[in-house]
Amino acid sequence: MKQQRAVSFRWGLQAVVAAAVLGLGGPTTAAEPTLSLKPCRLKGFEHEARCGVLKRPLDPTRPDGPQIDVHFAVMPAIARNKKPDPVLFFAGGPGQSAIGLAGPVSRVLTRFMNRRDVILIDQRGTGRSAPLDCEPEAPTRPLADTINQGRQASLLLACRDALQKLPYGDLRQFTTTIAMADADAVRRALGADKVNVMGGSYGTRAALEYMRQFPATVRRAVIDGVAPPDMALPGSFSPDAQRAFDALLASCEGPQADASCRQRYPGLRTQWTAVLAAMPREVVVPHPVTGRDERFTLTRDMLVGLVRLPLYAPSLASALPFAISEAAAGRYGAIVGLATSMGGNSRGLDLAMGMHFSVVCAEDMPRLGKTGDKPGPDFGDAALALYRDACAIWPKGNVPAAFYTMPPAPAATLVMSGGADPVTPPRHGERVTQALGARARHVVVPHAGHGLMALGCLRDVMYRFVDTEDETQALAAVLDDAKCATQLPRPPAFALPSPPPASAPPPAQPASAPAPQVRRGPDDAPSSKADR
Repeated sequence: MKQQRAVSFRWGLQAVVAAAVLGLGGPTTAAEPTLSLKPCRLKGFEHEARCGVLKRPLDPTRPDGPQIDVHFAVMPAIARNKKPDPVLFFAGGPGQSAIGLAGPVSRVLTRFMNRRDVILIDQRGTGRSAPLDCEPEAPTRPLADTINQGRQASLLLACRDALQKLPYGDLRQFTTTIAMADADAVRRALGADKVNVMGGSYGTRAALEYMRQFPATVRRAVIDGVAPPDMALPGSFSPDAQRAFDALLASCEGPQADASCRQRYPGLRTQWTAVLAAMPREVVVPHPVTGRDERFTLTRDMLVGLVRLPLYAPSLASALPFAISEAAAGRYGAIVGLATSMGGNSRGLDLAMGMHFSVVCAEDMPRLGKTGDKPGPDFGDAALALYRDACAIWPKGNVPAAFYTMPPAPAATLVMSGGADPVTPPRHGERVTQALGARARHVVVPHAGHGLMALGCLRDVMYRFVDTEDETQALAAVLDDAKCATQLPRPPAFALPSPPPASAPPPAQPASAPAPQVRRGPDDAPSSKADR
């Protein structure tokens, strides 16, 4: 589940054969496969990595049936005397390639990699592991097509049909439970007895499922922007985005408002209400890639979808007051520009959309109506409608009932949430922390958005939490340690730079007779450089 670009959760499984699935993922007495790791280069990672491939059954209940290649990479520790417990990192989405995130992950985990390997696994359905990619669309396609959910639903139908023709096209076999059995098979093949589990966004769900299935292998865990297994992702979009958006509007109004924002954008909520009420309306917006003006009808659902994306990153959300004031004046280019700066589509967010819907349709959609989530008054159920349409025609895998449970943490666990996160806000992290029990601690950064790992001081907080040998000491210190981030302010509201003050005109010169013009002939040239 982003953001920032990488991060992303825009769009970022039920019990029948639970025993067979879980049994395959558990300890085995069979000999582990011998891995041959090869030197490789990963995008954004400046050092040489080691890459490998592990054969896994597509369907866990048919170990002798069709096989898939699960690709993984090891970013090696710098020290020769490295720690025996590597970091096992899970990517978000669902649908992101972990190997594709090598660059940003290596920068966030720089201190970890002094003495610990970092393992990146392309979860089945992503990257090079039996990828379930839909056909990418050209970035120059018309804006009306980009934000038209009805058109997206028809494209997903075509994508499903194309994916089912692949050798691994049984779309029921890409659930989180099955994928975590793959991850543990990689761990065993690499010979790591213990791992430090880390994940962001949907990667937190993967981490929690890994901890549930393989508790004895987890030494320490860090989960950032929590998407627990018992949430119903499409149903939570609206209320969570509404809370984040209401907080943004309140930052410009009311007793706790930022004075400069209130002064620049008075009556912001009233302006927003008027903009919503004007939908649908014809707008003219410059295309963010081609720069050409495009005319199309903007609907309410399109508009709230555009506003939701910048909320992932407070630095972008700080420009929403300006964008709303522009829209109130009939100019919608700022809102479209902010949304597209977040990627705006699966291509920009690097999501394997087939894998995304294989996970969400199987794991989240069955829980709709069971979580108590109600649509926000502004955001409605537009995002949910897209998932309902897609999941009505998408094959759904079996999910064990235990998947939706969260047993007590098997190891010390750091839970992190951004107070302004529009998709995995603190309410989810708090529920998970309570379920995990005494070995979990919850850090909330009130004005942060989706994803905290990249915040400067929190990199060191995570490192010390994982590196401290004594678990009790790690748990006792982490909340105080994280105060370096919890006091971060909300970014100030964006405003266009003021033009420089006009300079005074030069004083008028008194009228005088023009200077006489002197004509020079060939013999009158300057005689030295000083004369020139």
